[in-house]
Amino acid sequence: MIPYSEEWLRLPAAYAAIVARALGDEAATWWDDPFDPRDATICLTDGTALVWDEETGWRHGGFVSGRKGERTVLSGMCYLGGGVLPEPARVVESLALLREGGNADAADRPTYRSFRDYDDGFDALLAHYAEGLVTA
Repeated sequence: MIPYSEEWLRLPAAYAAIVARALGDEAATWWDDPFDPRDATICLTDGTALVWDEETGWRHGGFVSGRKGERTVLSGMCYLGGGVLPEPARVVESLALLREGGNADAADRPTYRSFRDYDDGFDALLAHYAEGLVTA
């Protein structure tokens, strides 16, 4: 897959959609933002949001602002840990643990990869979600 092609830019959208679906009624809306790093936001019904990016994975906090094409700003942000591309069910579990006051995997701004790492196999993992090979 060619970096910055339309197909490549859209790869994370399927993963974000599957995570939003795994969150069920908690997910109010979501969008992706395809530029350096590619990221996605899932706004939750309680006024908080989950933000994912291809370098640091998922983080959670109070939704301050954001929309498609504009970086999301969170207050009181905490990274969920668990890698850059945890299984959707794992994201739901990590969020629940965080809300309960603990998450052993939570980390201070982890960096799992760089958005410039085009040939590290990450896009192949994202492609499985885009092709519907992995489900929540």
